[in-house]
Amino acid sequence: MANEKILSAIKQLREKSSKRNFSQSIDLIVSLREFDLKKAENKFSEEVVLPHGRGKDASVVVFSDTIKDAGEAQIFTGEDLNNLAKNKRAAKKLVSSTDFFLSESKLMPVIGKVLGQFVGPRGKLPKIVASDVKSVVKNLRKSVRVRIKDAPVIQCLIGKENMKDEEIAENVEAVLAFLEKKLPKGKHNIGKLMLKTTMGEPVKIELQEAKQAK
Repeated sequence: MANEKILSAIKQLREKSSKRNFSQSIDLIVSLREFDLKKAENKFSEEVVLPHGRGKDASVVVFSDTIKDAGEAQIFTGEDLNNLAKNKRAAKKLVSSTDFFLSESKLMPVIGKVLGQFVGPRGKLPKIVASDVKSVVKNLRKSVRVRIKDAPVIQCLIGKENMKDEEIAENVEAVLAFLEKKLPKGKHNIGKLMLKTTMGEPVKIELQEAKQAK
């Protein structure tokens, strides 16, 4: 069952958000506490599958000379990569418009040369895929990237306004469950939690139980 306090924050978010002529994205913002950014192992970029998806499926590109069908993903061959090497604008556009990249191992050196300067800073380095590509792509299309780089803050998409409150709340819970397992001190590293629409003000999720008066 979705956490009632998350549902309450979603309700507040909707009440404070002005009506737009499009369905705004909703982000979860997590401020970390007692978290040492100087330790390299504390910086990560990983995918989390949202139980109810993102509201709009993520875009996935597969780099391969052997895969002929990658489901809903677009396939780029080694020849396509060589063509991108001659057109930096097209290469940059591909990286900015794609959420996740997969690649067969032999093309990784070429990707590094052609797209490295674009995928690296964005945390979009391709993951190696060897088998069951369609299944991997299917999961990625419902996933979000959870990333810690230069600040002790995580911000990731957890849905869109046109989704049900319960679906958004369960997506939030999925990300928090991942963080509790991934962070060095688990739940203790999780500080302030907020929700924010694309153009709205953030709303705090009051997850901490009030201390009982003695």
